[in-house]
Amino acid sequence: MTGIIKVITTGDNRDIIEDIGRKLVEMRLAACAQIAGPIKSIYWWKGKTEEAEEWYCILKTTENLYKKVEGAIIKLHPYELPEIMAVRIDEALPAYVQWVMDETKLPAQT
Repeated sequence: MTGIIKVITTGDNRDIIEDIGRKLVEMRLAACAQIAGPIKSIYWWKGKTEEAEEWYCILKTTENLYKKVEGAIIKLHPYELPEIMAVRIDEALPAYVQWVMDETKLPAQT
């Protein structure tokens, strides 16, 4: 285990998704945010099938920061129930792992 994770969220407004990514990087809750899309989402919601064009935001961070990242996304995201999922990274280039660890250290932690 590396101790790093990718946190994924999606949204239907590219500007808002970019803003979420930018703010989490500026807050040093994520070392990197990648925005991709548009993607087509098809999902069941409130008794019927829905479709939407959405954008991905993939955040690189540490397992220890997950709850803070989740809380920040919830505050910034306009969806009633935003997608927020974390994927553990079992293997990665050691120098990249160190970079993620270094870039997510808040000034008070150093």
